[in-house]
Amino acid sequence: MGWSYHNPVRIAFGAGAFDQAASAIAGRPWSLVTYGMELFRDLGRRIAREAGEPVAIVDDVAANPDFADLDGMCRRFAEAGRTGVIVAVGGGSVIDAAKVLAAAGGDFARVRDHLVAGAPLDPGLILPLLAVPTTAGTGSEVTCWATVWDAAGGRKYSIAHPRLYPEAAIVDPLLTLAAPRALTLATGLDALSHALESLWNVNANPVSARHAVAAAGIVLEVLPRLVERLDDPVLRSRQAEASLLAGLAFSNTRTALAHNISYDVTLRHGTAHGIACSFSLPQVMRWAIGREAECDRRLAAIFGSDLAAGADRLQRFLEDLGVPTDPAAHGVAPAEWTDLVDRAFAGERGRNFIGTRDRAT
Repeated sequence: MGWSYHNPVRIAFGAGAFDQAASAIAGRPWSLVTYGMELFRDLGRRIAREAGEPVAIVDDVAANPDFADLDGMCRRFAEAGRTGVIVAVGGGSVIDAAKVLAAAGGDFARVRDHLVAGAPLDPGLILPLLAVPTTAGTGSEVTCWATVWDAAGGRKYSIAHPRLYPEAAIVDPLLTLAAPRALTLATGLDALSHALESLWNVNANPVSARHAVAAAGIVLEVLPRLVERLDDPVLRSRQAEASLLAGLAFSNTRTALAHNISYDVTLRHGTAHGIACSFSLPQVMRWAIGREAECDRRLAAIFGSDLAAGADRLQRFLEDLGVPTDPAAHGVAPAEWTDLVDRAFAGERGRNFIGTRDRAT
């Protein structure tokens, strides 16, 4: 069977890689998208000492970038003046917000019309982006899409365009040292979900699968130790590598059923994305087992030849980390769970799953 793999992002990885951010700007007028905390302001100042002051600073990004917030960000960004490149320093929400700013051409209505009505984006308006992640989980630094939320409308959207691949991902594991336990856990599980979801996926290919198997193995080994030793730079580096590999995997496959389930869990119950997309992984794995020989072989490389026992191991892994796998523990009643699974199988990401609803009981 034929397949293809493509990812154009130039990657700089390692302790101290952050120092390459200024040179990557390459003399262009730049804007900074980040969080408002002093830690992130200081990172911006470090870049500015070499690259010059930014044209604009957008530092009010909140978790799960929402229509209402992004509209104002785009207006302020446009009013600040001409930008040659956007530098996103932060977690997945910052990088996603930066991609919206890059695509909007100063007017969020362009992005809204694209998401809601399918209006095409103007590639000539899309600005280049440098992504500097400060968490290890989302993989947004090596994908061409971003998650956009409409809380008022109760919807989640994805913006996607080939020109939204960042020019470069500057992955410095030392930047993740400040992440507290809850954030480290949620983002680490997001990376695990990206890896596994790219395996039980109709779009899987040998390259994405190799990245995914390696990523999942690292997370299963490292994350339980990391959440107890948050100041360990070696563990931080390995988790950052896992996140990057998982990003390279699902950059070509997109996610699948567990993610489609997660969106409504986050919207309805406020569950952090990394938790919402991971608590169902053992159940989704059980639904995937036996559906495709190649997927089973790849899962066996992670969990061993007894895949049913592997799903049980995955369940214990999550529960030992304090993440219950019973939907009720996340506020999802049995009837709602059945509805969520029905909706997920019919959803865009759910259709990437190799299984079918009749086998998911």
